Amino acid sequence: RWLFDRAVCTLYAFCGVLFGLCSLASLTVLSTVCCLKVCYPAYGKYRAAVLLLCVWGYALTFATAPLAQWGSYGPEPYGTACCISWEASSREATLYILALFVFCYLLPCLLILVSHSLMLRRVRVSRRAVRQH
Repeated sequence: RWLFDRAVCTLYAFCGVLFGLCSLASLTVLSTVCCLKVCYPAYGKYRAAVLLLCVWGYALTFATAPLAQWGSYGPEPYGTACCISWEASSREATLYILALFVFCYLLPCLLILVSHSLMLRRVRVSRRAVRQH
């Protein structure tokens, strides 16, 4: 069972969500930037600091939502750790879980998939061009 009080549970869950979202958002940005550099080398320059601020802002937005009563944090079903309360008890909690799924899982995964597909296609086209010469 969870050994600490509600405040520590909320902090534990907040940190888990924040760092998890930050990790996936960082991978998404890295994949997208690599794709743009490989497929469109003249597209522009990217400032790492700005991209990092965007990643942290994105993750903070979704991690702080349960603290603002959009969704909630609570003990996991087995009670040994804390995370997002997946059993939505209200319309707002259901919308938070849906938004989390779409914007923090589905969209990043699709962006990573598309980025890698474009890079693979670019490499294949380049390989064919080299063979012809």
